[in-house]
Amino acid sequence: MLNPTALRSLCRAALAEDVGGGDATTLAMIPDHLEIEAAMVTRDDCVCAGLPVAEALFAELDASVHFTALAREGEACTAGRRLATVTGKARAILTGERTALNFVQRLSGIATLTNRFVKAVGDHTTKILDTRKTTPGLRALEKYAVRMGGGQNHRFGLYDRIMIKDNHRALAAFQGPDPIPWAVKTCRKAYPGLEIEVEAEDMDQVEAAAKTGADYILLDNMANDEIAEAVRIVRGRALLEASGGITLERISALAAIGVDFISVGALTHSARAIDIGLDIATPQETGPG
Repeated sequence: MLNPTALRSLCRAALAEDVGGGDATTLAMIPDHLEIEAAMVTRDDCVCAGLPVAEALFAELDASVHFTALAREGEACTAGRRLATVTGKARAILTGERTALNFVQRLSGIATLTNRFVKAVGDHTTKILDTRKTTPGLRALEKYAVRMGGGQNHRFGLYDRIMIKDNHRALAAFQGPDPIPWAVKTCRKAYPGLEIEVEAEDMDQVEAAAKTGADYILLDNMANDEIAEAVRIVRGRALLEASGGITLERISALAAIGVDFISVGALTHSARAIDIGLDIATPQETGPG
């Protein structure tokens, strides 16, 4: 989850995008003194994530709005479950409704999809990872949702792990037919405190990465039999990550092969938003002043 300052900044930006100069319909129709209670209800089975974001968003609109979470972050919830209640000025609640729901629907969708992949691993020790294929500006939230679904986070950005990919190898071709040993040595010297991962597309690259001391080897778009061969070749010299073309149907077999990690871009770039609504109870007139 974002730190409080960053979360407030994100909520302000989201509200500025949607509200602009004001919620014209609500300002025209709804008196300022009207107070309501509303319930956030999921229409789908889901793993809940994002309620603290919704709470922060309503607080930005009106500090007197009371938000009560009824589900825990990471909790499996069945369709019809009330996830939270929101009580306070109708204007604030109606104005923030769509943006708050967008966050919870999106993050719960990521958590739910992640949980399906995690469950597919079964009793094996393989861990499900996310990727950097996230919505710009929302990476911290989306990676938080992955954790709520039981997954683990890969690197957060370009700064916290060396990752030698195909384009890096191509641009280092002047070092010879296999630039991997040179790349690992060069990166280790430049950033001795960072772990190094090498993307490999064939067994020669797998062996080169293992031999030169890579901490992780990413097995890119390999078939299951190729991944099994890579496990045999590496023999524990590096941690192995399967990635590319990963579907839910492949997870059990890949975990049984013995890879340490499976990274899945779809967790964040293709998760379906959960259908969640805000149901308003009978409003109560508190009277002006």
